[in-house]
Amino acid sequence: MTTTLTIVQAGPALTIQDRGRAGWLAQGLTKGGAADLVALYEGAALLGQSPDLAAIEMTGTGGTFTADADIRIALTGASMAANIDGEAIVWNASHLLPAGARLTIGGATTGTYGYLHIGGGITTEPLLGARASHLSAGLGAALKSGERLPVGADKGRGTGMQLPRDTRFDGGVVRVVASMQTDRFTAEERDRFTATQFARDPRANRMGVRMDHDGAGFHAEGGLTILSEVIVPGDIQITGDGAPFVLMGESQTTGGYPRIGTVIPRDLPRVAQAPAGTKITFEFVTLEQAILLETQHRRDIKALPGQLTALIRDPATIKNLLSYQLVGGMTSATDNPFEKDT
Repeated sequence: MTTTLTIVQAGPALTIQDRGRAGWLAQGLTKGGAADLVALYEGAALLGQSPDLAAIEMTGTGGTFTADADIRIALTGASMAANIDGEAIVWNASHLLPAGARLTIGGATTGTYGYLHIGGGITTEPLLGARASHLSAGLGAALKSGERLPVGADKGRGTGMQLPRDTRFDGGVVRVVASMQTDRFTAEERDRFTATQFARDPRANRMGVRMDHDGAGFHAEGGLTILSEVIVPGDIQITGDGAPFVLMGESQTTGGYPRIGTVIPRDLPRVAQAPAGTKITFEFVTLEQAILLETQHRRDIKALPGQLTALIRDPATIKNLLSYQLVGGMTSATDNPFEKDT
């Protein structure tokens, strides 16, 4: 019998996401997939399973869920208030969700996209080789209250593990490389671009993130003569009013706005997770530097399982147990503590 996860009450923007669909760009379909791919790897590490398994992406807020059998879950990405039958549970950690118990996930406290991972993954029917919803392309749909999702066979057992919080939810510096039209922006414009502090506009979604800033807009020389050509997630288009627009996983595949640069893949989750108003600055790096950063990022992803720690430590597994202060005082085996001194 297949285990199912029921969405008792769905938040306003729940979708099924995995690592997306590669290889369809020539047919007009961008890869899509989770807005924060790092969160998928974190969930896989917490549950000891493949990062290819599908999870539920929650934008801004979650919902209420229940399962018809005991299942393992992990919560990653943007921190959200969560509880099981009213008892608060830790984010960025794995837990047991008993059959019939209610998992309630509230609004985000840091970040934008939270993820609910299930041991065995969500096993809806694949479309074009993936289970990820790509709403702008008409693949999949937002999840609704009352839906029942099939869960795959879980080969793992462990729960009660956690990962340290990452800094990608706090905005900060985003690294970019030169793009197709970078040289159409004067050196002064590029310097002003990197010196400007931007704020994520509330009008952001899985297609792109607009960046607000004070001062004049940015403009390329001969910007109106640029022909429409292929674009990819991470490209920073300068729109007609001079505002930067960072393309995300569900962007279009062609465009004619000039691109001042392209965000390197490892920093796209930082853009996606920045809440509205969060400050972001851009920094140009060379292609060689970008390759080194991406190589280190892949090493960091592979090292995630080694960063797991137990929510409650078992004394039997603590190698340096004798170094801890386990006794804070002494008691007598014969004196009665309730008798007054005479």
